[in-house]
Amino acid sequence: MPNRLSRETSPYLQQHANNPVDWYPWGEEALAEARRTGKPILLSVGYSACHWCHVMAHESFENESIARVMNELFVNVKVDREERPDIDGVYMLAHSMITQQSGGWPLTMFLTAEQVPFFGGTYFPPDARQGQVGFPDLLKRVRQYHDENPGDIRAAWEQFSEAMAKSEPAPADGSVRPTREPLDAAADDLLGAFDHENGGFSGPPKFPHPHRIELLLRRHAADRRDEEALDMATFTLRRMAEGGINDQLGGGFARYSTDASWTIPHFEKMLYDNGQLLRLYADAWAATREPAFAAVCIETAAWVQREMQAPEGGYYSSLDADSESHEGRFYVWQAEEVRALLEPAEFDVAESVYGLDKPRNFEATAWHLRIVRPLEDAARALGIDEAAARARLDSARRKLLAARDKRVRPGRDDKVLTSWNGLMIRGMAHAGRVLGQEDWIDSARRALDFIRREMWREGRLLATYKDGRAHLEAYLDDHAYLLAALVEMMQARFDPADLAWAIELGDALLGRFMDRAGGGFWFTAHGHETLVHRQKPGNDTAQPSGNGIAALALNRLAFLTGEEKYAEAMRDTLAVHWPRMLRQPTAHGSLLAALEEFLEPPTLVVVRGPSGDLAPWRRLLDAAHRPTTLALYLPTGAAGIPPTLDKPAGATVNAWVCRGVTCLPPIDRAEKLREALELPTMPANPPLTPRSFR
Repeated sequence: MPNRLSRETSPYLQQHANNPVDWYPWGEEALAEARRTGKPILLSVGYSACHWCHVMAHESFENESIARVMNELFVNVKVDREERPDIDGVYMLAHSMITQQSGGWPLTMFLTAEQVPFFGGTYFPPDARQGQVGFPDLLKRVRQYHDENPGDIRAAWEQFSEAMAKSEPAPADGSVRPTREPLDAAADDLLGAFDHENGGFSGPPKFPHPHRIELLLRRHAADRRDEEALDMATFTLRRMAEGGINDQLGGGFARYSTDASWTIPHFEKMLYDNGQLLRLYADAWAATREPAFAAVCIETAAWVQREMQAPEGGYYSSLDADSESHEGRFYVWQAEEVRALLEPAEFDVAESVYGLDKPRNFEATAWHLRIVRPLEDAARALGIDEAAARARLDSARRKLLAARDKRVRPGRDDKVLTSWNGLMIRGMAHAGRVLGQEDWIDSARRALDFIRREMWREGRLLATYKDGRAHLEAYLDDHAYLLAALVEMMQARFDPADLAWAIELGDALLGRFMDRAGGGFWFTAHGHETLVHRQKPGNDTAQPSGNGIAALALNRLAFLTGEEKYAEAMRDTLAVHWPRMLRQPTAHGSLLAALEEFLEPPTLVVVRGPSGDLAPWRRLLDAAHRPTTLALYLPTGAAGIPPTLDKPAGATVNAWVCRGVTCLPPIDRAEKLREALELPTMPANPPLTPRSFR
């Protein structure tokens, strides 16, 4: 008999709909039941692509005897962290304070009926092992502690709630005068943490940290003499692209690597990672013109369009780490299996490039493909020319991908999240215009239209959609990421309707999320369901800070509209987060991008003229790595242009370059625009060749 989760939109919750556990979704029904019975709440938070969530589900939640203990002692509540990041964020913070350990998923927290957390952890085994108590015994001990120590729980919560309140930034005092100090300190910190052998900025587990790479790329763009920043960024991107974290056959990046060399990933693929990385690889190509970076964009975008975009337009959320109940089974190979699928000459190249002649790298039982030899070295060792080796490797990759597609596929979380769609729309639109790929911009347009059609209701944004149902009030990240995506889309293809929507979103951020007394933006809207704590996050995680992206996008909206209120909101946001930006600059990359554009306002370039004559100007601007330049192309006759952008339009193309409130005289030739912006002379069209990173 399915439980209450069968009525939910979340695929993760639906995975638990047939558990013997009497699960509730988070909501008033569960909270009322806890108050009525006096039972504490067992809160289990996870997501559908999570490997250890599956493990705990199979071991404990599908176990009849363990479920009986859970049902007898607790009101059991299941939460999808992707649909309810507000709940996940609050109780992950509580977990770290209670346990003094970093968290993860599944997150297992025990709450009073008043939602007060008093104990927690992550994964618990079904029986005692490696110093961990078995889950059934833990449940009994936790319930006993809850019943016998209500006073201790209240006293502990007073301390924890005070500490949680202090974890949020203090209101700005009006004395902040932002400088370049955290920008320079962040660059120094990244240099000190840089892994010169493998790239990246930590040991295993190794995460992409897109905001850190972007900080370095932006630093080089601001000062071309800073080759060190560019080298750290591009070296990291190369090593990631040749590693197993990048799907060498199907494209797309996994969430992180379990080792220092990017070889063996945690195999789940998340939309939010790939949206950010697509944008960064496009920028790396723009900064260097290395064909390999363009190739990564092409493969990632192809994966997104092939596997992650719904027919209706929105982008799906993730692919599971597991298939057939084993992590990575879909992706790994046996060498003899590869040999049987390929011609001998193809196998020789694949064996050499992917290291199939080396020891197995996945649990000592199989090979996970990564580039261990450059194609040119493999060709030289085999005594063939590079073009022949490239053709054979291309053929091998196509055959292996076709064979892999016949395997049992990992599960796909096919809900559409507004926030993650915002990141991917921004990535696809940006990479599409930088590399001149119109179909990527088309893909971004379809997703943007889907969000507006299905998830924008009477001036209010919704957070999640599945099976024809959109619901849940949207969060800060939904609004901020979507606003940034609209600003990007307007540069790819200007539509006055997008600007009008951007203004509505900007006003929603100011009206529903901004802390007008203290500065910055709350994660949840005013009037949102009251939780035990309200967050105002400024640091980046695997996703960029909503405060940082809101500040950056609102500042750009101010330049597009002339509305000072958006720029003022950005300044207030920088002020409230300023002390933490000074203490931990590399943790605040998104806010540092906003700081950079506060200290040196972005350059606005408006190009107007007959639509058929805009292409050369677009190629000149879009393929240049100028992250602080806003370029808009407005055809003659376009309607609905705001006064700030409504430059004279005639029979020929003219460009206006504006810095702050000062604009240069109109420029009537693309070469003059190149000189005015000091753009380097570089080929604009990327060669679409296979990757060779070394």
